[in-house]
Amino acid sequence: MNDKKLVLLDGAVGTGLWAKTENKVAVWRYNLEDPRIVQELHQEYLEAGAQIILANTFGANRKKLTGSGYTPQQIIPAAVGCAKQAATGKDTLVALDIGPIGELMEPTGTLSFQQAYDLFAEQVNAGVQAGVDLIVIETMTDLYEVKAAILAAKECCEQLGKALPVLVSMTFEANGRTFTGCCVPSMAAVIEGLGADAIGFNCSLGPVELLPFARQLRENTSLPLFIKPNAGL
Repeated sequence: MNDKKLVLLDGAVGTGLWAKTENKVAVWRYNLEDPRIVQELHQEYLEAGAQIILANTFGANRKKLTGSGYTPQQIIPAAVGCAKQAATGKDTLVALDIGPIGELMEPTGTLSFQQAYDLFAEQVNAGVQAGVDLIVIETMTDLYEVKAAILAAKECCEQLGKALPVLVSMTFEANGRTFTGCCVPSMAAVIEGLGADAIGFNCSLGPVELLPFARQLRENTSLPLFIKPNAGL
């Protein structure tokens, strides 16, 4: 896909899965408890033209799984397996999807950089060993957490002998900043400087509201852009 100027991503996974069942649970549970609907959703996005699908791993970090009886080493391979099953025989890439840990980083919160790095590294190791083609870090609001995620992704891939692309997106509010106050130029400088392979926005705002920020991002980075607006808006 390197020669293509435009690549289509899939759409919302959590929203799509909840629409398929009355059993509204944490969506990562479906990978093991009802994999049929996970594969079905991936298949629907592929039929709609998606060339990259994100495995259902967004919240599959050890912190969020605490008390669930599951581990990242169980959830992530199952999720990647669902995506790969749907993509069998197609020119489609399967991405490990990494979202925020769910706690504020120091000094605002109590999560240390090392703790964040270790949690992300655990996810990346499980995903790479399960055979993902790339890593997508998305819905981030804190540049410090972004740094931990990118370093974990890059360094773990290197240790495992896999040079996988790392795509990173943040979520912005209407005032042009993330929840923790990050602006577009700062986002671009840090993420490109850390060696990400593509940069963008997802969630939060709709396509009309995101367009000016996308233009601003284009002015501040030479990296490929990817945009996944909030379709509900």
